Amino acid sequence: MVKKENPIAEVDEDEEDFDDEEEEEEEPVDSQSRMRDERATMEGFLRRMSSERVPLRVHDVIIKGNNKTKESLIEAEVQALKTATSVQELLQAATIANARLQKLDIFDSVNVTLDSGPPDLPGTSNVIVEVVESKNPITGDIGIFTKPEARSWSVEGSLKLKNMLGYGDIWDGSLSYGWDQTSEVSTGVALPRFMKLVNPVMARVSLLSQDWLKFSSYKEQAMGLSLGLISTRKHDLAYNLSWRTLTDPSQRASVSVRRQLGHNLLSHLKYTFKIDKRNSPLRPTRGFAFVSTSQIGGLFPDYRSVRFIRQEFDLRYALPLGFARAALNFGVAGGAVFPWGNGFLTTSVSLPDRFFLGGNSSPVCTLGGPTSLLGFKTRGLGPSEPRRQVQDKSNKESGSDTCPERDFLGGDLAVTTFADLSFDLPLKVLRDSNIHGHAFACAGSLVKLTESSFRDLSFQKYTDSFRSSAGFGLIVPTKLFRMEVNYCYILRQHEHDRAKTGVQFSFSSPL
Repeated sequence: MVKKENPIAEVDEDEEDFDDEEEEEEEPVDSQSRMRDERATMEGFLRRMSSERVPLRVHDVIIKGNNKTKESLIEAEVQALKTATSVQELLQAATIANARLQKLDIFDSVNVTLDSGPPDLPGTSNVIVEVVESKNPITGDIGIFTKPEARSWSVEGSLKLKNMLGYGDIWDGSLSYGWDQTSEVSTGVALPRFMKLVNPVMARVSLLSQDWLKFSSYKEQAMGLSLGLISTRKHDLAYNLSWRTLTDPSQRASVSVRRQLGHNLLSHLKYTFKIDKRNSPLRPTRGFAFVSTSQIGGLFPDYRSVRFIRQEFDLRYALPLGFARAALNFGVAGGAVFPWGNGFLTTSVSLPDRFFLGGNSSPVCTLGGPTSLLGFKTRGLGPSEPRRQVQDKSNKESGSDTCPERDFLGGDLAVTTFADLSFDLPLKVLRDSNIHGHAFACAGSLVKLTESSFRDLSFQKYTDSFRSSAGFGLIVPTKLFRMEVNYCYILRQHEHDRAKTGVQFSFSSPL
């Protein structure tokens, strides 16, 4: 007996298999459809954001991760988030808040997330600010730098303690020691917000000792306190109070220098206005920068207080050339200092407050005033006088012996200008390391105006006071230091200037 197959059951199985295949085929179609819908929704949202204002209100700002940092500090930095009234304003405020929190330098990372608000409050958003505090609150660095023009080395080190009180406070101590030149010990604290002040406040105590016996017959020691009152993106206001002593350890001071020796009180207020639109402070290829510094000394009512008015400016511009990352940087800087008070036309400015030109560091990186003139040694040009031997009291001979060395006394009016062409080198390994070459030309003038010297100054004498140099070199930037190898050719110098044509090296801070 033959067993018949059930055709109905067979058909049913086939139909079930067919249905399963249809379901398997329909699933990816539905998934692709959903993705297209989501993409269309997102594109529509982006088009709406770019074409019209999307209203949105911030319901709450939630702060996470601040175990030690006071929540009030973070709230103050992200205050702009609460006042946003649209999606566009909220995105912009979130970017600014992230940058401000990062600038405090007490967090390893900052993340600002935008989330939807409560379901019963449409058109609202919650902002989640999550910070990761620094695991190691203590940081430090040390470096050894050289200034060949002064034939000296310096050891510089600093130690920072971050957020000890939870107010974003940064405590630091620094030490700088230079062989036969400068030593400084200082400590200070910086607070991003102090009480109801919205600007950072800084305080610093320092002890400074400078020995310039290779260039002038005096040694300076100063102990002081400086307070940073206002510090914003463009404006900076600081007050300094210090007690300064000038001595002559060599006992070879000239008459002009000896009149300046003694104790005096330095009390001055300094205001700086700065605009820097360059794309880099070390190797700018486009943009401009302008700095103006005004300083008034002698605010403390004391007869030994140093009274002077000092004004400086510095203007830079970087022009890209369109090949090999080449750029032409040029700039002009100037400064003037005058005493004030009774008889200011016949008195002179205190020695440490005058202008001193020279140095081997690239003027591209020294923004702030007339300082660098390549090829000339530090304090190696300008008004100078021969040193005279101080007569020994036990010696009955009158007069004084002339010393072959000279005192470089600085000037009251300084002007410098430069042009620098930077370019990439052909080798790829050098370009990847940002090692580049440059060619430069610079000129500067330093003259004396006080003690009625301005009466003898004419246009011809002023143009004759300019010195100039030109050359080319190689710049090697690293994380530890910035090295420059330059060949300088002195185009114009005066009889007693300290200048040298040849190859010169310089190691400076990378910042």
